[in-house]
Amino acid sequence: MDLALVSAAVIALGVLVYIVLDGFDLGIGVLFAVAPDAEARATMMNTVAPVWDGNETWLILGGAVLFASFPQAYAVALPALYIPLMLMLFALVFRGVSFELRFKAENPRPWDFAFAVGSTVAAFMQGAMLGGLVQGIKVENGAFAGGPFDWLTPLAIASGLGVVVGYGLLGACWLVLKTEGELQARARAWGRWLAVAVLIAMGVVSLITPLGHPQVAARWFSGLNFLYFAPVPAAALVAAFLLWRGLGRGAERAPFFLAALLFLFGYAGIGISLWPYIVPYALTIWAAAAPPSSQVFTLVGVAIALPMVGLYTVYAYRVFRGKVRAGEGYHAH
Repeated sequence: MDLALVSAAVIALGVLVYIVLDGFDLGIGVLFAVAPDAEARATMMNTVAPVWDGNETWLILGGAVLFASFPQAYAVALPALYIPLMLMLFALVFRGVSFELRFKAENPRPWDFAFAVGSTVAAFMQGAMLGGLVQGIKVENGAFAGGPFDWLTPLAIASGLGVVVGYGLLGACWLVLKTEGELQARARAWGRWLAVAVLIAMGVVSLITPLGHPQVAARWFSGLNFLYFAPVPAAALVAAFLLWRGLGRGAERAPFFLAALLFLFGYAGIGISLWPYIVPYALTIWAAAAPPSSQVFTLVGVAIALPMVGLYTVYAYRVFRGKVRAGEGYHAH
């Protein structure tokens, strides 16, 4: 068994599930800026209140496996992305505090603003880190050799904005699934606009990346590679079209799953572009892997923890399934 490949697959799974699950509740915060009134914002929050903190467990899972199974990659990537990483963590804390205090404050408006800012900053920084990673990290003698702002590039900014609108799309589709009436109608309109914005962002990133990185251009366009990989962007376009049409035709369940599918195809495109690097374009998965004994120890823990986290996630979403109405919900007074 290729232990390094299995560990990388666990990290990829954890990050993907985190993106979809925490993405929609971060998207709810992004959409706070266009919510019509306090009642709508309260309903929006109540759609995610029972599950939002559990969603972040998947990010912790991926980070823990990265630290244990690929310590060299962790040691190189952390200083390279230290600034956006810390800004993301501060934003998540800021958002979490505002989430709890919003329901207890006499005047929730400041906490609504804090929740929106924290969610948007966290989403942008996640995209910026992705862009900084795809941009490539300067490594010399197995250590980070660049500056603290090497990550801040046009690709990072485009990726950050793309993640913000992408999470907004997930949030809008979640509201279509969980609400009804005027708020649901607004969410449908937001979702259609955001679906177009996501396609534009994906197009910009897909253009910038191969133009600035010969390795990525060679991966996609050398020989017959484009024919092999073309189904991925083609499927993303189909998913986006079905999503846009479904929102217009009154579908409730399909839009959220189509938005998640759109993220999956984008994620696959990134994987194709970067393979086999875990630190582009310096360390491959196997070069950065820990010794086999450490890999086995980590994977035993994953074999115990992953099913528990998965079952808890499924159970939580099942318990709190159904519509959330104004004045009702997890934090209803």
